[in-house]
Amino acid sequence: MTSGERRFAQRLQDKLEDDYLCWYDVPIGPSQLHPDFVILHPRRGLLILEVKDWKLDTIKAADRKSVTLVTDRGLKAVPNPLEQARSYALAVSDLLQGDPLLRVEAGRYQGRLCVPYGFGVVLANIHRKAFAEAGLDQVIEPHRVICQDEMFESVDPEAFQKRLWEMSGAPFVRALSLPQVDRIRWHLFPEVRITGRQLSLVEEPGKEDPSGATVPDLLRVMDLQQEQLARSLGEGHRIIHGVAGSGKTLILGYRCERLAGALHKPVLVLCYNAALAAMLRHVMQTKRLAERVSVRTFHAWCRDQLRLFHVPLPPEGEGFFDELVERVIHGVDRGQIPRAQYGAVLIDEGHDFKPEWFRLVAQMVDPQTNSLLVLYDDAQSIYERRARRNFSFSSVGIQAKGRTTILRVNYRNTQEVLSLAYEFAREAMTPEEANDDGIPLILPESAGRHGPRPVVRGHASLKDEAEFIARELREANRGAGRAWREMAVVYRSAFVGEEIVRRLRAAGVPVQWLGEPNHRRLFDPAEDSVKVLTMHSSKGLEFPVVAIPGLGYMPHPQEEPADEAKLLYVAMTRAMDLLLLTYHRETEFVARLRQAHARLAA
Repeated sequence: MTSGERRFAQRLQDKLEDDYLCWYDVPIGPSQLHPDFVILHPRRGLLILEVKDWKLDTIKAADRKSVTLVTDRGLKAVPNPLEQARSYALAVSDLLQGDPLLRVEAGRYQGRLCVPYGFGVVLANIHRKAFAEAGLDQVIEPHRVICQDEMFESVDPEAFQKRLWEMSGAPFVRALSLPQVDRIRWHLFPEVRITGRQLSLVEEPGKEDPSGATVPDLLRVMDLQQEQLARSLGEGHRIIHGVAGSGKTLILGYRCERLAGALHKPVLVLCYNAALAAMLRHVMQTKRLAERVSVRTFHAWCRDQLRLFHVPLPPEGEGFFDELVERVIHGVDRGQIPRAQYGAVLIDEGHDFKPEWFRLVAQMVDPQTNSLLVLYDDAQSIYERRARRNFSFSSVGIQAKGRTTILRVNYRNTQEVLSLAYEFAREAMTPEEANDDGIPLILPESAGRHGPRPVVRGHASLKDEAEFIARELREANRGAGRAWREMAVVYRSAFVGEEIVRRLRAAGVPVQWLGEPNHRRLFDPAEDSVKVLTMHSSKGLEFPVVAIPGLGYMPHPQEEPADEAKLLYVAMTRAMDLLLLTYHRETEFVARLRQAHARLAA
């Protein structure tokens, strides 16, 4: 920012209430226009502002089209800033006018844009009196200007706001609703859109036209905290603690897009789960970032490092993966494997990582960019949890004190799904606070989206469970129009998966089984088939319809019940809309689930 832009931004922060939304130097619309400030208020509409640090003695001449400035390199003609702001405002008006849901439905102004808009100029170094005496009021309309003395720290907030909204003469029919505000953001800032092509396994209904000519009826955009966080991550090490479904991976995708265009070295995205890595690769391909952004599981990346730098791989067998990591660590320590290979490293599902993995990965970031982002949710840590949490981030080379953020709102699941999942697992999810350098356990808050109650259904046998699930998925496909790829079956034990796949295929349901014996089946998000995968493999993924069979075989006899409860919580929170839970054996887990289901129904 220039000094004038900084001062004006500070006044916006100090003088405006919390219901104002402000963006600075953010490109807007498909044409990527660059006004200095965009201000949106639900009762006032939109305001586009250009800020100039000009002084009177640097203005040689001015008319309604241009201004001639005295610079170190001689005279320079630039556009009149009011004309700049006007052209941006008209472009925004044309963009929004194409959306039927942003037009007045009836009455005197029927068919007109329901969003008032204005435009103006901020002259950060010229007083109002000097502005008039110099004759600038003849080339810049006086009511469309905020002058230096009108943005002093001592200025009354009401007077400041009055100056702002005098720039807009359009009538206002009614206050904007939250969906309308989100539609405005959807049009102005395409990068905050959440679409099937971006970060989900399913496509949004309707069609998307970058020109705005055809707009889907249902829109999803980042919430304001997510957008602010994604735009302001900046340099350095950052940690985002977020509950399941809070948009952590969405922010990761946005961050990759920005970094890929700004850095000379490649960007590395790491996670533990192979299915999640496949999904993230699919996302980067659809964003056309695959050449600049490498997505790998941590162990696949370790294997690549050993092969590339001619370090022998460990022998296959028990302990292979631990030895794989150790050899990379030793290779880095000896200088055989170089540090600082990447312009940025982003870690998704960081709760799956061991402390020594963080220490290794932190060394891979180029110190000149120092860009490291870790996404973390301790409620979803389902691998060796107790041994893993006893560390601080600074102890493993991640310096993020003062740069951590918590996302508490779950947008993925309906309130019905989230409530059942949490009610079942609450004893294993006692909230724990932590300082900036520690690991908190955060309770999820529902965004309030509603849907059908989860189904908890008992059957006579596992075969009956499988046939029930097959019927329900076929009905969702044929009756409700769900694509097969919008559905998943998530299971705990291998024999349950085998029975489910056998019955689904017999019923003519297309299946992609990630655990199929003797087949190294890679996860393909785009294939129109029901995904059948383990609870561990499902982490980080989401589907509108999820079925979880064989609950009578949980908890696994060799695992702690609390850990198994968290694992089932992770599996249940994969369901965006409809959750089917089946069993044929009565166990303590089944009883607890039925009790939770009954309490919520009451």
